[in-house]
Amino acid sequence: MPTSQLIEYQSGDIQLEGYYAANSESTEKRPAVIVIHDWSGKNEFACQKADKLAELGYVGFALDMYGKGKTGSTKEEKSALIQPLLENRNLIRQRALAAFDTVKQLPNVDANKISAIGFCFGGLCVLDLARSGANIAGVISFHGLLNAPQNLDSKPIKSKILVLHGYDDPMVPPTEVLKFANEMTTAKADWQIYMYGNTMHAFTNPQANDPGFGTVYNTNADSRSWQAMLNFFSEIF
Repeated sequence: MPTSQLIEYQSGDIQLEGYYAANSESTEKRPAVIVIHDWSGKNEFACQKADKLAELGYVGFALDMYGKGKTGSTKEEKSALIQPLLENRNLIRQRALAAFDTVKQLPNVDANKISAIGFCFGGLCVLDLARSGANIAGVISFHGLLNAPQNLDSKPIKSKILVLHGYDDPMVPPTEVLKFANEMTTAKADWQIYMYGNTMHAFTNPQANDPGFGTVYNTNADSRSWQAMLNFFSEIF
C-alpha cells in the first residue's frame, strides 16, 4: 500500500502544501508524476490520482496552486481563487515550477523522469509548465484549457505533450484546439491530441453532472484517457 504525507514548500511569499504518495516498500529512485488540480484547489480528486499513480509504482505529488488550505466549494469561491492566476499567467509558471523543483529534490525520485498531469485548470497549468521551457519529460492535459498566455513569451518546449480532450467541450471548442495545435507546431514541440466524441468538459470527474455548465462525466472517455496516459508514460519513462 502507498504511504502518503503532506509536504510544505514555497513559491515567492506563498506557502504551499503538496500531497506526496509513494510505495513505501521501495527505496529505489523512480519516475514521478505531478498532479495539478482543477479550479477547486488541491482536493480529494487530485490526491486520489496521486495515490493511484503510487499504486502503479510512480511517486505521485498533488501540488497546490492556491496556497496552503485554500480550496473552493461553490462556483463563486472557485472563480475567486482561479481568476488572479488566469490574469497573471506568470504566477502559474512560478507555482508549477516550485512544485517541480520540490519533486526533483525528493530522495526517491529520478529527476530525469518527471511528468505532470492536470485536470481542467490543471491542464492549462501543465501546458504553461511546458511553455516555460522546464526540462520535464512530458505533460498531459485532461480536458484542460489550451489558450496560450498573452504578454508572456514561451521558451523552447522540451517536454513531450499529450492533450486529452472532449470534442463537445463548450469551454474549449474544436477551433481553440486547432489554435493550440498550430501553436505547438510552430514551437516544433512533440505533441499529440486525442479527441473523444460526444464528450464534454470534466469527463474524468464522476461528480461532474451539469450539462448546462458543460461539465459531464463520461465513463468511456475517462477509461480511454487514463490508458492513453499510461501509454504515454511507457514512452517517456
